[in-house]
Amino acid sequence: MPSKGRVHLIIIAAALVLFVPGLGAVHLFDWDEINFAEIAREMIVTGNWAQPRIDYLPFHEKPPLFIWLQAISMSLFGIGEFAARLPNALCGALTLVVLLRIGSRLHGNLFGVLWALAYVGSILPHLYFRSGIIDPWFNLFIFLGVDALFSAVREERPPATGKAQRFAALSGLFLGLAVMTKGPVGILVPGITAVVFWIRSRFTPLVTLQSIGYGAVAFLSTVGLWAIVDLIRNGPEFMAGFFWRQVAMLTTEDAGHGGFFGYHFVVLLLGCFPASPFALQELLRPTKSEEPLQNAHRRWMVILFWVVLVLFSVVKTKIVHYSSLCYFPLTYLAALQLERIWRKKEAFGWSRFLVGGIGTVIALVFISVPFLGMRIELIKPLFAKDAFGMANLDAEVHWTGAEALAGALLLAVLITAHVLHGRSRIRQSLVLLFAGTALFITTTLYFFIDRIEGYSQRAAIEFFEARQGEDCYVITKNYKSYAHLFYTRKSPVTDPRAHDEEWLLNGEIDRPVYVVCKITSVAEVSAIPTLREIGRKNGFVFFQRMP
Repeated sequence: MPSKGRVHLIIIAAALVLFVPGLGAVHLFDWDEINFAEIAREMIVTGNWAQPRIDYLPFHEKPPLFIWLQAISMSLFGIGEFAARLPNALCGALTLVVLLRIGSRLHGNLFGVLWALAYVGSILPHLYFRSGIIDPWFNLFIFLGVDALFSAVREERPPATGKAQRFAALSGLFLGLAVMTKGPVGILVPGITAVVFWIRSRFTPLVTLQSIGYGAVAFLSTVGLWAIVDLIRNGPEFMAGFFWRQVAMLTTEDAGHGGFFGYHFVVLLLGCFPASPFALQELLRPTKSEEPLQNAHRRWMVILFWVVLVLFSVVKTKIVHYSSLCYFPLTYLAALQLERIWRKKEAFGWSRFLVGGIGTVIALVFISVPFLGMRIELIKPLFAKDAFGMANLDAEVHWTGAEALAGALLLAVLITAHVLHGRSRIRQSLVLLFAGTALFITTTLYFFIDRIEGYSQRAAIEFFEARQGEDCYVITKNYKSYAHLFYTRKSPVTDPRAHDEEWLLNGEIDRPVYVVCKITSVAEVSAIPTLREIGRKNGFVFFQRMP
């Protein structure tokens, strides 16, 4: 192995090469990416960084830490897609270094490298570092908090070194940052994990009351600083709204985000390819270690995995990134198998065939899509009952067939890895599989993401961008969006009537009003006598009302 410092530099450089180029090449996607970017933009425009706001109204769903990172990035690089996504690209580099260091501490340098490779070479973990959503930082803070808690528990065992309180304080700090990033789930998940571990340990106390006190003080100091300042400046309204919104998100189903109980099982199996088959193999056939520390850490990771998976399978709202915290323990379990394979030069086992099966399906999908895009009439019958989806397919998206190279690349990686494995070149097969998948992800984004956006939202985004600088009101009707706020660069609201849809549609307005709806609502919106249709494109219909 190269020296640890050199490995750090290699990982950071590779991460930046993989995650930074092309961040601003495509518009932000509704809802989450545009939502958070718009909050950051409004912080810059208004100078009010204390409370998250959307459309210049209090936004109770999220605390401000990640938004602050985006606002700082926008202050440095300008308001746009690159600045909105850059914090997560940097988080990606930091995450891989964290995995290297923690893995090296527990199992040695080889394990740390394999853990980082498994993470960056799996589809969804890789993709999230090229996005503008909250979860990469949120998950990193939770993972660091759980790791510090594990270290505190370890230090409480004889012979005690007196470091338990320091690790407990670090855990409180990181979990406080997690709560500041996304909300109470940042303490709920680690809390449940610790309780389950405590039960599995036959109710043996994990840490002393003194350590709990250190952790609590660090946690409350981290969260309380923002909360107290906001309470003093703005009263309890925002904090009360924030609390009840978190309760609602856990107990009710957001429109359009339902799903079956096993939703996240499928997401992790397919989305975390190729690490997921190895992690499944590790769950079914655990790697035994003679080191109690390693066994204890594995137990923490397994518990964290199941807590997240079960919790968000029970929660009614089903969104892909809700189970993204599982990426840490899942790739850890995969790395246990990868280290065994590497050191003993053993065959992959049955996971080899699961990798081949899942990977081949994914490759064939990406090989087929460009040719289906060139013959869009073959797809349209699938959308016969979805008028909006049918109209989306009318978008002028140019496919050449070269886009199939992304799927062909993955297929070539799978075949070559299979051949290397058959020739007992196990290590080369393993490295090729994960490094090749990372390259496949980057290639797929280059060929596909702009075309996907062309079908899904570009017509609306271009309409909103055309309104920049125009003294007007722009709203959406019968569908939820934040795109009209960010891409019109909406100015601060000085007239409260601007938030009143009834006034905008029927009142004494002082400037033009533009209304955008989906084609599924066109009959209802057309019936509003004050509106005049001015165009439609790819499933979106545009109306205007003049003063």
